[in-house]
Amino acid sequence: MDKIVGRDSELAKLAKYNQSGKAEFIALYGRRRVGKTSLIRYFFKDKFDFFASGVLEGDKEDQKTAFLNALSKYGYMGPAPKNWKEAFQALGTIIDKNKRKKRCVIFIDEISCFDWEYSNFVKELGIFWNDIAAWYDNTFLIICGSATSWMIRNVIDNRGGLHRRATHEMHLRPFSLYQSEMYFNAKKYKWDRLTILQLYAALGGVPYYFSLLDSAKSAAENIDMLFFSTDAEFKNEYRRLYKSLFRNPEKYMEIIKLLAGSRQGMTRKEISTALKISSGEELTNMLKDLVYCDLISYYSICGKKNSGLYRLVDFFTIFYLTFCNSTVTDRAYWRHTLNTPSQNTWYGLAFERICMFHIWEIIQSLHLDTMLTKYYSWRNKPGRPAGQIDMIIERADGITDICEMKYSRYEYTQDAEESEKLGKRILAFQNEYPEHESTRTILITTKGLTPNVHSEDFDKTLTLKDLFIESSEEN
Repeated sequence: MDKIVGRDSELAKLAKYNQSGKAEFIALYGRRRVGKTSLIRYFFKDKFDFFASGVLEGDKEDQKTAFLNALSKYGYMGPAPKNWKEAFQALGTIIDKNKRKKRCVIFIDEISCFDWEYSNFVKELGIFWNDIAAWYDNTFLIICGSATSWMIRNVIDNRGGLHRRATHEMHLRPFSLYQSEMYFNAKKYKWDRLTILQLYAALGGVPYYFSLLDSAKSAAENIDMLFFSTDAEFKNEYRRLYKSLFRNPEKYMEIIKLLAGSRQGMTRKEISTALKISSGEELTNMLKDLVYCDLISYYSICGKKNSGLYRLVDFFTIFYLTFCNSTVTDRAYWRHTLNTPSQNTWYGLAFERICMFHIWEIIQSLHLDTMLTKYYSWRNKPGRPAGQIDMIIERADGITDICEMKYSRYEYTQDAEESEKLGKRILAFQNEYPEHESTRTILITTKGLTPNVHSEDFDKTLTLKDLFIESSEEN
């Protein structure tokens, strides 16, 4: 297998758990295509004592067959199990056979596929771990799935036999810009950081998506190839993504489409009103599920509890819903719309969200990682002139950093109009929260700030080099 790049922290954790000398139960989850299976296969060099994978979009018989075939492959010779109780008992014979081995590695991938209605799969998995696997110090059980919400509810937050049984949970997230650059450097791609940023804006930090790129093509040519060509690789990816994450994806996709049309983000009440659904437990669970899956993020408004904005942050989804509709028939659409207002507006929005995703890199670059900080968004109260600041960093030293994020292919130039808008937003924020009188204005852009009479609006400027750093969260 190719060397895994950008996952040093996760590989170190697996090595530590593998050397613990006790039974381990690892719950690994994350978005589809983020590299979960590749990580485990690479670490164990495909040497498993048992490996089974659920069949995405398969029916009940497909799942039964997949598990039975895996049992047979790894040495089970008994009668075909009639249910999950018998299937896990059969798996127990494989563990018993390997009880003197240094590690008995059991890997169950896309595990939620095995849990159809009334199957008792979760119950029997709990019995298997509690009554069989956990009794062997050499057991190393890894369960893995793209259906993150299923993993959280049925394993990590389970209140039955699996309650607090997972010894470690690992959330594999999309690459940061730093990790993305590591990936492209390892593949010997000769792209500069602006090109990587442009591709990241359309694909997010999803390793599998990166593997489909052609290093001989420009960013625009690659986007056309993947999204707009006759046999585009991503023609069905949007549907498959949400079907892999949720058993009944339609309601989730309604929320996603709604948030895709909101640049500022929406409150829970606004989502409830727009979709005409109750702001109760069902909506709470769906929003939690979407956050768990790294599709949306929640940002509090000025640090207030139970008050905040939900924003769509999956870059692939944002791009797909913005541009990939039935009216686009041009196979070179992205190249033919370079530098148009619609494309530049989208890059501006994508850059803001990339900055939000890299909040820890920004805090480090501002040298604030040695003090207590709190970050949040602000939006003017209803009934007042519209105003919003997407990133505010509240510092323990009493200073509040107000961050302005601007995408540009060249140095950014602050003009009179933008200067006035910025001044009005800051004033409105300070009028509403006078305790934040001491502020500092930070510009986050791509290639720097052109000096002029309005450049003095900013106390400090961060550029791409400050976003492409290794976050202490990754160490």
